[in-house]
Amino acid sequence: MNQYFIEGGVPISGTIRASGNKNAALPCIAAALLSDEPVILRNIPDIEDVQVMLSIYRSFGGAVEVLGPNAYRMKLENISSSEVPLEYARKIRASILFAGPLLARTGKVVLPPPGGDVIGRRRLDTHFLTLTELGAQVEINDAFNFTATELRGADIFLDEASVTATENAVMAAVLAKGETILTNAASEPHVQDLCRMLSAMGARIDGIGSNILRINGVTKLSGCDFEIGADFMEVGSFIGLAAVTGGELSIEGPRFQDLRPAKIAFGKLGIVWEHEGTTLHVSKNQEMAVNCDLGGMIPKIDDAPWPGFPPDLTSIITVVATQVTGTVLVHEKMFESRMFFVDKLIGMGARIVLCDPHRAVISGPAKLAGSELQSPDVRAGMAMVIAAMCAEGRSVIRNVYQIERGYENLVARLSSLGARIRGVED
Repeated sequence: MNQYFIEGGVPISGTIRASGNKNAALPCIAAALLSDEPVILRNIPDIEDVQVMLSIYRSFGGAVEVLGPNAYRMKLENISSSEVPLEYARKIRASILFAGPLLARTGKVVLPPPGGDVIGRRRLDTHFLTLTELGAQVEINDAFNFTATELRGADIFLDEASVTATENAVMAAVLAKGETILTNAASEPHVQDLCRMLSAMGARIDGIGSNILRINGVTKLSGCDFEIGADFMEVGSFIGLAAVTGGELSIEGPRFQDLRPAKIAFGKLGIVWEHEGTTLHVSKNQEMAVNCDLGGMIPKIDDAPWPGFPPDLTSIITVVATQVTGTVLVHEKMFESRMFFVDKLIGMGARIVLCDPHRAVISGPAKLAGSELQSPDVRAGMAMVIAAMCAEGRSVIRNVYQIERGYENLVARLSSLGARIRGVED
């Protein structure tokens, strides 16, 4: 679909199942390169980014078999190419995740500059730092050319806790000779899933879930049968959607430990949930009022590397704050262009002061009016869907390719909850 038509003002209700974590699926697909034996991945979301990653895997000579809904069997005995095709690299930033596995298997990689969301400057320096310390050489011209005669373990301090750089380093280190210590490593749930998958393949990784990973290289990895966890960003999006529409929603299958940072942030806006067994329940009787800090001070919601509030939920919680009684400061510390979408919310009637590229003061509740919108990236696009769902009248959202890169079968799933949304071609 190219655009969504949404009629707002309709509470959603019902039950929905959480999709698999997109940000775990992508590195796990890349990690399948590390073995010449079959790798089975389950709970993989059916989204555009996944299909692009699978296409890149096939371009190296890999075979991909669909086992059923959200399950794939992958096998690549002999890698026929070490070059990521330009047409795929420019579509997705995660294409850089093939650098570590290809270096480990073939000793060379040709990687065109990766594409993906435009949400500010997104450094690649940490990838170069980690891979060169493991023994790779890098030449930069029209593409990034990595070569390595032998990868050897190293004691590496990452200059930033980059998720994808940590993942690349781990995937290279598991087949490197000797011990690798990664300090200031990212520890997000999707990084943990990748490490658990590699461990299931025979990798030796200690410290999973912490910011210090110790990896003892092995000579060969086996295949595995691995299921990734639920997408806590998607779960957070649906929680926000239920709250602002005054709906009641049950979400099946989330990992509750992954939602602890989000629970604190949503709690500042008077939004809570309960869980029973493996199901999370958002009731329609939400307080929807800002809980001030001690002394009546305006609270702040700011993102940070894990276990801080996830930056991918910053756009979502900004929209939610427009429907909550009171004032809150949202501080986006990690991407300097992520907050620029708020001008569209202001055009819909939101009361927001954008202080600078990183900080916005939101006062609510504001009555939003339907509008014509354009999705700039995955999370801001979903934030616009949420805004349109609680607005009065009809909204049109264009460039929804950016949304569908990260949310599985969104129109059908939201329609099943009573949302008045339809996707159409231009």
